[in-house]
Amino acid sequence: MDNLMQPFSLRVSEVIDHAARYHPNRKIISRNIEGPITETSWIKIHHNSKRLSKALIKLGIRKGDRIGVMAWNTARHLEIWYGVPGSGAVNHTLNPRLFSKQLSFIINHAEDKFLIIDNDMLPIIEKILPHCKTVEKVIVISNKEQIPKSVIPDLICYEEILKEQDGDFDWIRGDEKDACGICYTSGTTGNPKGVVYTHRSNVLHAMTSASPDMLNLSSRDRVMPVVPLFHANGWSIGYTAPLVGASMVMPGKDMTPEALYEMLEKGVTVTAAVPTIWLLLLNYLKANQLKLSTLQRVIIGGSSCPRAVIETFQKDFGVQVLHAWGMTEMSPLGTICSFKPEILELNEKDRISIQETTGHPPFSVELKITDDDGNKLPNDGKTQGKLWSRGAAVVQKYLKTEQETVDKFGWFDTGDVATIDKNGYMRITDRSKDIIKSGGEWISSIDLENAAVGHPEIVEAAAIGIKHPKWDERPILVVVSKKNSKISKEEIFEFMKSYVAKWQIPDDIIFVDEIPHTATGKISKIDLRKILEEKHYVHPDLD
Repeated sequence: MDNLMQPFSLRVSEVIDHAARYHPNRKIISRNIEGPITETSWIKIHHNSKRLSKALIKLGIRKGDRIGVMAWNTARHLEIWYGVPGSGAVNHTLNPRLFSKQLSFIINHAEDKFLIIDNDMLPIIEKILPHCKTVEKVIVISNKEQIPKSVIPDLICYEEILKEQDGDFDWIRGDEKDACGICYTSGTTGNPKGVVYTHRSNVLHAMTSASPDMLNLSSRDRVMPVVPLFHANGWSIGYTAPLVGASMVMPGKDMTPEALYEMLEKGVTVTAAVPTIWLLLLNYLKANQLKLSTLQRVIIGGSSCPRAVIETFQKDFGVQVLHAWGMTEMSPLGTICSFKPEILELNEKDRISIQETTGHPPFSVELKITDDDGNKLPNDGKTQGKLWSRGAAVVQKYLKTEQETVDKFGWFDTGDVATIDKNGYMRITDRSKDIIKSGGEWISSIDLENAAVGHPEIVEAAAIGIKHPKWDERPILVVVSKKNSKISKEEIFEFMKSYVAKWQIPDDIIFVDEIPHTATGKISKIDLRKILEEKHYVHPDLD
């Protein structure tokens, strides 16, 4: 009686097959690296993906080989997204914002056999290629006439190898648990670590992401991923959109507010990016008195979203904010802040307070919080603890490590500190290494930063703990104010009193022109501390 159903394989090739079969003419609008905006469709993406798979095999790729891909969000990148795993190879996304040393490390660690890169990435690869021991060929995503001169010999033109192949190709088959993609963590402590996604985990994650209480995607949507495909599995959007047959807008490399607004006005209903992108866009929209004519939902993740951003999107532009949380190690979706019936019953102010949490997990993701001894803590919305996760698309081991990254019950330590309320809404209060411990109490650096950014004269803020002889640590706030702003420390202190407890108010405020960021766009508190050390900064009480 067991095993009487068909063995349908959960491989990503089935996703693009489905899009081509049942949503063939859905538009894919793309800004090319060369500049022009072009249109294609899922059936054409599917056709070119098969041509690429065939070309890669002809060039020597074999099942299980790794291919490093360094490219912006374009239609061609979608072809590669499916063409690489379709050839039996593993798609290793490369972040061009990493330092040269980190890039060469992860290329060697993954043992990439080929590199596929956008033509503007050539200078980056030229610099590190002599240190990349396993790379045999470099393919440039461009037309032949637009490939710049390079010191790299025998560059291969992407469009030329596609021209040489027809689309008559059967995807390389295999087990659904085969490796499909690799994304490395940002490496804020030590070398980056490789997270290997399987075909199965990517398909399950895409199905989960599309569900009504998550992204709520359908074939009626047009999705624009501003978050790069090389960042945390592209937030799965490259799989989720074709899975439901949604149209897509691919914005290319230009992340200026002007360029993003132009692409949003191509009929985009859903978009996704980190808060800093949206802060810049909202300022641009207000300064130019512009409206968003089709946008309905914006997914904000990567770091905590300030309340002011949520309120501006919803009150001024009528766009629903979906605050999200996840990790590279989770493929990456962990939670999304959609409204359960209990939340819909609240007044608007209280609903926005819930939106400051990162939401609740979907089916296939489990969360819990514990104390330092591993004892489970209550979901009361107040008690803070170490956040743990397990699920269908959560890492079990990093690449080339013997030791599992989970405990004996399969729980993965996220490194975050959080609260979870009775309805399952989770609030990240800090990274465990960033939380400020003052007089035996915890102060959330995220709460301080969000409170400060709520002031209209502040562009960005970062809170860190500074050693104190009496309280162990006390918070210091580093801020970037708007150009030509004359805001004072006293004004910021007074403003923050409405949002945080008196004892949590920072002891000092430092104005800077720029706050350092990691390659994935998050505030780098390691670099920030180094800057303060170089300036010999000490707490005012010790000065």
